[in-house]
Amino acid sequence: MDLKNLLTFMHVAELSNFTRAGQKLGFSQSTVSFQIKQLERELGTQLFERINHTVVLTEKGRDVLDYAHQISKLTQELDKRLQNEEAVSGNVRIAMADSLCDSMFQEGFGAFREKYPGISLKIITAGTEEMFRLLNQNEVDAVLTLDNHIFHAEYIIAREEKAGMHFVAASGNPLCGRKKLSPGDLAGQPFILTEKGMSYRRLIDEKFAELSMEIQPVLEIGSAGLICSLVEQGAGISFLPDYVTEEKIRAGRLCYLSVKDFEIEIWKQLLYHRDKWVTPQLESVLAYLSEREFR
Repeated sequence: MDLKNLLTFMHVAELSNFTRAGQKLGFSQSTVSFQIKQLERELGTQLFERINHTVVLTEKGRDVLDYAHQISKLTQELDKRLQNEEAVSGNVRIAMADSLCDSMFQEGFGAFREKYPGISLKIITAGTEEMFRLLNQNEVDAVLTLDNHIFHAEYIIAREEKAGMHFVAASGNPLCGRKKLSPGDLAGQPFILTEKGMSYRRLIDEKFAELSMEIQPVLEIGSAGLICSLVEQGAGISFLPDYVTEEKIRAGRLCYLSVKDFEIEIWKQLLYHRDKWVTPQLESVLAYLSEREFR
């Protein structure tokens, strides 16, 4: 079996388009078609259905794609044995929740760059719905979410964990001394939150709406780290991931607010599309994100 034909097959499956696959590989559309037909003849099965300019994997095609990924992974592992890790290079695009960016870059990125100087990493911050639109259109290679637990057969979960979340206030705030606050006790407070519709902000809005309540933030801004600092200064209260607030909680500068009947389950998940070809550079970035975000 010609590995070049398998590589072309993986690109067509990923992009759902013969012409775009050819452009990415530097082949003409006719060359791509010939390679796919050659692979189909060799395997004795149809790999794609072609209907009105759309290209969709057949059931057998999906089976072949699973094996193609395994063959590609083994080939990459062999290549790694024969070259230094520093030789891994290329562009990787990751969509993630804005509040995860600080923890990704604060520590460890310098060591990653030193180890993989040839990798160029582009981070795109977006809400969960937009992340998966980008992923499904192959405009990003993977997503790092902070939202409801997501499970779908189209996506591979590289790593996941439940994320602790709390309402927080400055240690001098009168609410800190109260036990078992009600959601109504918070509804009229000055909130500082991430933008409306973004990951866990959307979830608390939905939860308050279920209780026929609405919160009106005094400030909406993307940076969870900045929100944390503003809450510490007494500018308002917020709802933030524990990994953002835990240092200030330990230092006694912030307090967790105990709110009854307000349970929201948040998950941190690193996912990529099942049809995505995991290149050495993407594999390296996935390993870095897993180490940084799930320790």
